[in-house]
Amino acid sequence: MTDSCAGNSGATEGKGLGFFERYLTLWVIICIAIGIALGAMAPGVAQSLDGMAIWVDGAPIVSIPIAICLFFMMYPIMVKIDFAEVVKAGKSMKPVGLTLVINWLIKPFTMYGIALFFLGTVFYNFIGPDAMDLVKMPFGLDLPVGEHYGSGSVVLHDGVKMLEVPLWRSYLAGCILLGIAPCTAMVLVWGHLARGNDGHTLVMVAVNSLAMLVLYGLLGGYLLGVGQLPVPWQALLLSIGVYVALPLVAGYLSRRLILAKMGKQWFEEKFLHVLSPITIIALLATLVILFSFKGEVILGNPLTIVWIAIPLFLQTVLIFALGYVAAKAMKLSYRDAAPSAMIGASNHFEVAIATATMLFGLSSGAALATVVGVLIEVPVMLMLVRICTKTQGWFSPAAES
Repeated sequence: MTDSCAGNSGATEGKGLGFFERYLTLWVIICIAIGIALGAMAPGVAQSLDGMAIWVDGAPIVSIPIAICLFFMMYPIMVKIDFAEVVKAGKSMKPVGLTLVINWLIKPFTMYGIALFFLGTVFYNFIGPDAMDLVKMPFGLDLPVGEHYGSGSVVLHDGVKMLEVPLWRSYLAGCILLGIAPCTAMVLVWGHLARGNDGHTLVMVAVNSLAMLVLYGLLGGYLLGVGQLPVPWQALLLSIGVYVALPLVAGYLSRRLILAKMGKQWFEEKFLHVLSPITIIALLATLVILFSFKGEVILGNPLTIVWIAIPLFLQTVLIFALGYVAAKAMKLSYRDAAPSAMIGASNHFEVAIATATMLFGLSSGAALATVVGVLIEVPVMLMLVRICTKTQGWFSPAAES
């Protein structure tokens, strides 16, 4: 595989970073600012966008604007995946095994533990012991007002039954949804910038996408249940189907069709070249929409953002360090070690935000926590990319993968 998500690695070595890559941090900051300003100055626009959704049983299950943006962000990644490489990757179990263990056996539980400690203990008094949050009732449940469910109780709000839960637990739910969503899109950018093995990164995107179809719902249901919050399984599974499976299937089928009709050379040199900037453009559009939803909240709760950002930051750095050190101990090459650590550290915040919105509501603390994940994701991952490029010498050129 010669192409990565942002272009041909050989071209990058010869010509430097592409236009979007070179100024990625600047674009992200600008789009976040535009989104926040839009949400604060024109809240009606965000409300209109939020109203464009697929509704099931009176609940907005799929946000159409976000779904469109995520599809165009994910499709260029998915269409580059050669699924035959997944089979080949099974013969080199070290990097694949390391990534799967970090993503599914360690990361969800460290996220739960770190978030529980900081939100439920260290920052408990800052958030407010009596602070409550209103979240959606689980799909299919019609409990009477006053009934207790998990750590919440049913109340009537503007004529609609809602669950009133401790605010810190709502933040915890958002952190959980981030912790169980390993990145399947932007990690290709991080691996590319770190000069990692593009082929390995693409294989892990495929493996994680397939794993998420099963494990996201199972782990999400289990950890949200432990956190004493409602678990609507239908929404979890639907979010994976729409936000991951749809672009995955579209990428697989169109790749086969294009290769059969036009050939590999046209696919790699013409088609992928046109697609190269679409992922980042779609990401930036997604950021504008997402931050327009939370513009007023972010400006009105700057300290709340800090309380949530600290455990998310520590989790990201911890998981990266575990993966990177383990890769060195396993004698992986740098080009396999860098993307393996990046995949574990990075989050699929798009799915987490969409799921939090569907499960708990757009104005919930859980949704806010996932938005904070967007705030720290890009700058923190760019910091980790820099750490990788500065420490290539730690790994032996002759290391075996």
